Amino acid sequence: MHYSCMNSIKSNFWAQLFIIYTRYMLGGGFVFASIIKIKGRRFTTLPQEGADFGTAMHFFETMYQTGLYWQFLGWGQLIAGLLLMTQRYAKLGAVVNFPIILNVFIITISMDFNLTPVITGMMLLANLGLLVWHWGELRTLVNLPLIPEKPDREEKRRIWEVTGLLLFAFTAGYRILRDSYDPIFWFGVCLVIGLAALTLRLFGSKRDNAPIKAS
Repeated sequence: MHYSCMNSIKSNFWAQLFIIYTRYMLGGGFVFASIIKIKGRRFTTLPQEGADFGTAMHFFETMYQTGLYWQFLGWGQLIAGLLLMTQRYAKLGAVVNFPIILNVFIITISMDFNLTPVITGMMLLANLGLLVWHWGELRTLVNLPLIPEKPDREEKRRIWEVTGLLLFAFTAGYRILRDSYDPIFWFGVCLVIGLAALTLRLFGSKRDNAPIKAS
């Protein structure tokens, strides 16, 4: 895609909102999955030592039994998810998150995970979309000239940074306090927070939507 065309798309308000909420969903999913690992708990409530060799449950049980590696995976997911949700550091988050979600996707297509590869595949495509969105600046990683972003990007409005931190705090707090969880409740609360932020952005005061300083 010619960069002038891409730049035109990136100037569209609704396209920018789509990217912002994509970061929330992708980052939130990783934060949600990370806490159980950091706590040193299994995905399932029952041990899977007797699972057949080569199955998904045997694979997860093996990773869980490593202890430190299991928690390392959790911290990696937590940091990548947080970076994405902050908006301010979303470019770094997209770079950090890419090898993680690529690894997860390859794992899910290598074993019988039912429809899980569909979900992980969509997450991988979302992450690739974020990298394409920021390619003008990320291209310096492969020694190509920098194409700077416009300074008045929607993501730089304070409301999106605050919303990201609220979503992170709720998701992490919910998973820290509860080993068992209700995904519908979690998603519902996140949806309410996201819709409230959108309403404030569209109808709120100029003071609430003051742009934040570039980092």
